[in-house]
Amino acid sequence: MERLTKPKKIKRKRKHGFRARTKTYSGEKVIKRRRKKGRKRIAI
Repeated sequence: MERLTKPKKIKRKRKHGFRARTKTYSGEKVIKRRRKKGRKRIAI
């Protein structure tokens, strides 16, 4: 059987990447929170 969804790197980056996050106010807040928490990876 084939997999239901096929992961695509570009789509992933565009939706959840660093540049996508910084474009919106709420995205900026996400990055801020993750930095504060000390996450190794802030965005994908």
